[in-house]
Amino acid sequence: MAYKSLEACLIDLERHQHLVRIKEPVSSYLEMAAIHLRVYEAKGPALLFEQVLPSEISTRKSNPFRAASNIFGTIERSKFIFRDTFSQVQQLIGLKGNPMEAIKHPIQNMGAGLAALKALPLKNPLKQPVLYEEIQISDLPLIQHWPMDGGAFVTLPQVYSEDIDQPGIMQANLGMYRIQLTGNNYALNKEIGLHYQLHRGIGVHQTKANKKGMPLKVSCFVGGPPAHTLSAVMPLPEGISEMTFAGVLGGRRFRYTYKDGFAISTDADFVITGEVYPHENKPEGPFGDHLGYYSLQHDFPLMRVHKVYARKNAIWPFTVVGRPPQEDTSFGELIHELAGAAIKQEIPGAKEVHAVDAAGVHPLLLAVGSERYTPYQPTKQPAELLTIANHILGTGQLSLAKFLWITADDNNRIKTNPISDFFQYVLERIDLSRDIHFYTNTTIDTLDYSGTGLNTGSKVVFAAYGEKKRDLAKEIPAVFHALKGFTQPHLVIPGVIAIQATTYTNSTNASIALEELNLQLKEHLSALQGVVQIVIADDSAFVAQTLNNYLWVTYTRCNPSHDIEGIDSFTRFKHWGCNGPMVLDARIKPHHAPPVEKVPEIEKKIDALFNKSGSLYRVLK
Repeated sequence: MAYKSLEACLIDLERHQHLVRIKEPVSSYLEMAAIHLRVYEAKGPALLFEQVLPSEISTRKSNPFRAASNIFGTIERSKFIFRDTFSQVQQLIGLKGNPMEAIKHPIQNMGAGLAALKALPLKNPLKQPVLYEEIQISDLPLIQHWPMDGGAFVTLPQVYSEDIDQPGIMQANLGMYRIQLTGNNYALNKEIGLHYQLHRGIGVHQTKANKKGMPLKVSCFVGGPPAHTLSAVMPLPEGISEMTFAGVLGGRRFRYTYKDGFAISTDADFVITGEVYPHENKPEGPFGDHLGYYSLQHDFPLMRVHKVYARKNAIWPFTVVGRPPQEDTSFGELIHELAGAAIKQEIPGAKEVHAVDAAGVHPLLLAVGSERYTPYQPTKQPAELLTIANHILGTGQLSLAKFLWITADDNNRIKTNPISDFFQYVLERIDLSRDIHFYTNTTIDTLDYSGTGLNTGSKVVFAAYGEKKRDLAKEIPAVFHALKGFTQPHLVIPGVIAIQATTYTNSTNASIALEELNLQLKEHLSALQGVVQIVIADDSAFVAQTLNNYLWVTYTRCNPSHDIEGIDSFTRFKHWGCNGPMVLDARIKPHHAPPVEKVPEIEKKIDALFNKSGSLYRVLK
């Protein structure tokens, strides 16, 4: 449906039993987030909080604004929201790579052409609902999600900026960069924090403004039609406006105007306008983030607030992130379904790339490529796969990946899902003496604290191709039960063993311990032929309990160059390999950020909502 507002979407969801209203008063401090998490985990409905208790810093006795969450909580509900436009958007994306298809089949593709007419943004529409009233930051539902968060944050913002050299909406950028509204040493109602990371369009805009010594005008849209929210996270090619995509996906042109020189999304529920001055930063964070840990306090750009607007009966949308999967998982699944086929156009030879949500997205990529370089050679080994891997690690936000597993299958049977099948295929074929390729002293995701500093760490590519080399161990070899200094061996998946060690203290002690492990195991290589990977953990039973536990612990807590060793390893002509299993030290290190954890007192307090007299009684039934 072509929703004209967020409320229109929520009414539609309620009509189809996809939404529940919470009528009881709820605190924005931890309680709303805890309710959201419990309902999300139960694959429950979208939530509309009708009474948000005002924060302590609010100047109002009651909060006039409602709040909504879990709108995109399941992929089924997300696709329901875009049910009238989803296939047309897929078709348009497909036509970009094959425009001749439209010429060959004009009738079949007419719908895509008509949908494209919605792409052109509409300037100065007659109705401008968001300008209904002017408010302050302190009047907003100031939601704090986790106890160690630095304050209240906007978690579904649409942050708009323009290119100072090419102003206008068609060259503008719309991104989802978290906004800190309160806390730290921000001047209330006058300053907010703008956190953006590597490979973000707003960074290009700020760089240009800084060079001219001018402030960058920024508008933060909150709410509005759900297509606007998804467009803010859509990885569009450079030069394509997110506002045009929002129009096509929403079946309704993106409506906007300018006020005091700032762009205004007139269908939004709220708009915060302000300026970012050159080299003007303040500490932002901590914030419980989507890797499942707190991103810590660092200096990020300061946004001087100009004005804050709200539409009549505005609704504040929010989400909660933490250890994945969470609601933002649906964004990744939607993007993959909409644009997954485009990866073949963007990266020649690539058939599929899967950013693993359970590992926090950027830490782990799985990929299937092609291997066509040397069909004349009888020995199969990675060649084209390495070219594809380099292309993947040089493409947009894929370049933030830390671990990349890539393979090829001449029969086109292997997929990146199910993940367990993909790992079995690769682990059966990888040559540990040849197929491990490191990238050291490079960039990684800003939110990943496994590296050597902010944005800094290493990458590794595991490229496997060819005939099956081994049968993977499905039982724990006896030698693991006799290890000294390492206990509690557990089979994680075939070929992967988790073992437990004492708490990590420093790299020197870790190196000594790993060398002791090497000395104990390298005399038993024949017994380890079916073991490809050994994970050293603080709690090996937890790692082996579920596949998601293995993915989260192993790939969020390892810096490849520092934390990968091998049994009977060697370095030859700068290439590292091992004759026995690779070893990943996935223990928590002193420099890691703490994991986010629920608060028992808050969990107990919200139980009342799920009891027989509460609004959410039937949600978990």
